[in-house]
Amino acid sequence: MNTDVLQDERHHRFILNMGPQHPSTHGVLRVLLEMEGEYVTELEPVLGYGHRCHEKIAEYKPAKSFMPNTARMDYLGALIYNHGYAQLLERAAGIEVPRRAEFIRVIVSELNRVQSHLLWLGAYLLDLGAFTPIMYSFDDREQILDILEDITGSRLTYCYMRVGGVCKDIDDKFVSRTRAFIDRLRSRYPIYEELVNGNIILQKRLKEVGDYTPELCARYGVTGPLLRGTGVAYDLRRAEPYSIYPEFDFEIPTETRGDSWASYNVRYREIEQSLRIIEQALDKLPEGEFLAAKVPKKLKLPAGDYNSSVEAPRGELSYYLVSDGSDVPYRLKVRTPSYSNLSVVPEMCQGMLIADVVTSMGALDLVIPEIDR
Repeated sequence: MNTDVLQDERHHRFILNMGPQHPSTHGVLRVLLEMEGEYVTELEPVLGYGHRCHEKIAEYKPAKSFMPNTARMDYLGALIYNHGYAQLLERAAGIEVPRRAEFIRVIVSELNRVQSHLLWLGAYLLDLGAFTPIMYSFDDREQILDILEDITGSRLTYCYMRVGGVCKDIDDKFVSRTRAFIDRLRSRYPIYEELVNGNIILQKRLKEVGDYTPELCARYGVTGPLLRGTGVAYDLRRAEPYSIYPEFDFEIPTETRGDSWASYNVRYREIEQSLRIIEQALDKLPEGEFLAAKVPKKLKLPAGDYNSSVEAPRGELSYYLVSDGSDVPYRLKVRTPSYSNLSVVPEMCQGMLIADVVTSMGALDLVIPEIDR
């Protein structure tokens, strides 16, 4: 090869750090970019800046005491992380959850999913240069946080679930406020449709950017709205039903294009499906206890392996526990969706403009603390 050509290529290539405090990474994620002009030739996510040893901590404390840690992984889907872990211990200990508690769990989990999607929508558009939409999405999200704060005492890192149910029952005030919120959010759909979805600038920024396929998703274990954006209708609430989800009528939104616009539309449409689930759960809400009776304070788990999987806002969340028969887990492995979803970035973003890297990574809806556990 001509050495003059080689030197010329090297002269035009440089290394750029995106993060670990870059606004568009939404956390301490560092992305190492090799650039040629404005085009990315190589991309490498660098993890570990926020690692807190959650799985190791689980090996040194009673299983029931680990519940607050689950909320510190995905702080935007904390109630769903609570749900998955409570379900894990209930399966291991053979504890039956009261029917009313299952309904309450589904209601608060779906409210949690809606607020997660609303935060992502507003923050994503802000990363792309649109300031106004975050004012609307955060206004709607605040309504959910007010509702959940009344029964959980928290607005973000919830510890509401208990082995055998939930720590506090919901009342008529909660029900009426939740129904009012559903009506309010639906009345604002036209605003989102006109201001955001129909915006030609947004469409040009998202369409045919960050392409991925079902085969790519399968290779990296990508799940959630990203996978459904390629036409694969895989949602654990339907594919591997848990809790009382089989009793509800709802759709699994999918798109076929497999780009940033597809994943955006899947999440936007999922908001309405969550509202449908909440409405049905409120309509069918049974009387009864909200917490199982006689759950032992010291929960000894029979020796063996146990698994619990739920559909988190970003995809499949799985807890895998190995018990030696004591009340302290021998091993707890947490499979979080953002880690697998991030893995597609080097292949998906190679060769694109740096502005499109922000678009593509934002469409993943990453929560960094669930990657750096």
